[in-house]
Amino acid sequence: MIVDEGGVRGTSEQGGPAFSDDERTRARAHVVLPAYNEAVSLPPLLTRLAEVARTERLTAWVVDDGSSDTTADVAKAGVPGLDVRLVRHDVNLGLGQAVQSGLRAVLAEADESDVVVVMDADDTHDPALIRRMEREVAAGADVVICSRFVAGGDDTTAPAARRLLSRGAAVLFRRVLRVEGVRDFTSGFRAYRVSLLARAADHWGERLIEERGFACMVELLLKLRHCRPVVTEVPLVLRYDRKGGPSKIRIARTVGQYLKLLVRDRLSPAPYRAL
Repeated sequence: MIVDEGGVRGTSEQGGPAFSDDERTRARAHVVLPAYNEAVSLPPLLTRLAEVARTERLTAWVVDDGSSDTTADVAKAGVPGLDVRLVRHDVNLGLGQAVQSGLRAVLAEADESDVVVVMDADDTHDPALIRRMEREVAAGADVVICSRFVAGGDDTTAPAARRLLSRGAAVLFRRVLRVEGVRDFTSGFRAYRVSLLARAADHWGERLIEERGFACMVELLLKLRHCRPVVTEVPLVLRYDRKGGPSKIRIARTVGQYLKLLVRDRLSPAPYRAL
């Protein structure tokens, strides 16, 4: 993992926010963007994040997972008014390791009062929801999931096979795992309290995320549940119509990963001490 600090930093001279002293003490949102060949989708997404950064303290962490296009160059160029950092993998390691690298980079710098947001880099998630997620954390939530399956959520722009996978996984996990407050187990758009992730990372270390593919989002939630977090969900309207390239998900492989994860969760002992 290589962390490149050469991104564009948002300042008042760049047209970004000029925060007061009180505003500078507010929690910062660290937005982790796992990106594999997302050079087309990143510019509009970073521009939307810059709009959020006009009123919120926000840093974007682009994790270039061994892309063969100009994803890294786009991140280095950044956009005015947004603090953009680049984390690079020399080779493609998969979504799970991209998320893990992003979280580790953030935890090395963030304050315990900060918030980590993980979202897709393909511009299908609305950054304006970050404000709502921060309010939920401020109100006491430890994990906030942007959910397609609560009132106001919608995923009709996604392909039928993708919707079937997400909905089938949601039903399965709700019945088998019964994690309180969760309906959308596979959503890639979430916010976490930094102090919660720090506790989990201290216990699991490099094993915090072991899944390489899309099952990593469920795996992280299952490990965090041992910390007894308060989990809330907010409605997500998925904008698959804004996606700039082909989907990276492989349906059959992902189903296999979900089933393997369920078996491993059943066989793995709970942490030997309270987290």
